[in-house]
Amino acid sequence: MSLRSTPVIPEYITVHLGLPDEPAENVRVAFPDYIKNVASSEIYPNWPEAAVRANILAQISYALNRVYTEFYRSQGYDFDITNTTQYDQMYIHGRDIFENISQIVDDIFNDYIVKQGNVQPFFAQYCNGTTSKCPGLSQWGTVDLANQGMIPYEILQHYYGDDINIVFNAPVADVPMSYPGRPLRLGSVGEEVRVIKRQLNRIAENYPAIPKIPELNGYFNRETENAVRAFQSIFNLTVDGVVGKATWYKIKSIYNGIKRLNDLYSEGLTPEEVERFYPEVLREGDTGRYVQEMQLILAVIAFFDNQIPAPPVNGVFDEQTRESLMAFQRRYGLTPDGILGPLTKNQLVEVYRDTVANVPPDVVPDSSFLYPGRYVLQGMRGDDVRDLQNLINMAAETNDYIPTLHVDGIFGSNTETAVRAIQQHEGLEVNGIVGPITWNRIADLARGSRGSE
Repeated sequence: MSLRSTPVIPEYITVHLGLPDEPAENVRVAFPDYIKNVASSEIYPNWPEAAVRANILAQISYALNRVYTEFYRSQGYDFDITNTTQYDQMYIHGRDIFENISQIVDDIFNDYIVKQGNVQPFFAQYCNGTTSKCPGLSQWGTVDLANQGMIPYEILQHYYGDDINIVFNAPVADVPMSYPGRPLRLGSVGEEVRVIKRQLNRIAENYPAIPKIPELNGYFNRETENAVRAFQSIFNLTVDGVVGKATWYKIKSIYNGIKRLNDLYSEGLTPEEVERFYPEVLREGDTGRYVQEMQLILAVIAFFDNQIPAPPVNGVFDEQTRESLMAFQRRYGLTPDGILGPLTKNQLVEVYRDTVANVPPDVVPDSSFLYPGRYVLQGMRGDDVRDLQNLINMAAETNDYIPTLHVDGIFGSNTETAVRAIQQHEGLEVNGIVGPITWNRIADLARGSRGSE
């Protein structure tokens, strides 16, 4: 599931019509229709309404847990849930739906159960209570409780404990897979990096060979890379320190297992654990650093592509910025909605990197003045760091507050100190990390020094 602080109701759910490893058809079903089918397949329409509602809430929560935790997708499957009670809930493709069950589902399909203090939909385990029994809800038992006068919430408390809540009227939205669509590596930045860091640190409590990552921010630094490598080694993945799709979902699968997120007695996810630090999308009206970074990248692309108007670089997502982004989206076959979501962001970065890598020398004689398309931070090595160090030394020629560096292509403590000094003096965020805004400012200072010669 995408990186949301709270679950949403998916528009559709993909059901595998067989056992997980069994070759079988996958069907994509509107979520309310799926619940109507499950309820019509598992319970009787003439049961007391309180029992019917309690059962449907359990079925909704169970299915949402599968979707939210990507239980099957994290194991490499291409579906959300199976149709067999051996693993999940009974779904009979194409069956008739009972009218009263259909009406109840329409009323409560976007309500679900949570444990108090937790975010993820509760894994509402249940069984029929006659031919099969389990620690969770007894479907036939709900009938007796309803006949005793219990309301649906009381019935659910009877089976799942007093510490449950019902989330009402959750929003409905498209739920893409959580993998960000691009590998995360040294220099990557964003909410996905924070997710990986947090999950790796929790896994490290059970697997001490994985080094703890000290700062749970959104920067993929050397400590993150070391933890990823250790994880990959333990779980027989390619040890490259890069979080591609296979590593992403293996981390998620192990994390879900340790937290028991697909278990009646889950450790749970607290709101603090899923709090977002980075915006999920940028749209007209937004302001701030992330908008300015997008504008800087768009402006460079627009400079080399006359089909895209250059946006202002002011940190304000105004109408001009929206028009520029829409032109970019049209140019590269994306939905021209003027919103920077994950797909557009990935494409923007990819096009920017290609643009910078192919800058004609007669247009820009020294491409090192252009941001390389990834954040540069301590622990990194290579040409990007060497270019940065050269720019800093140029800027230092006419700015006494900037220390001169030994150009070795290694981002160590001296390089970070110089970056922090520039950020402090220029009124930027002082973190020692070079993103597009800091790189652009260092390049401006370097140009100023070169122009004064």
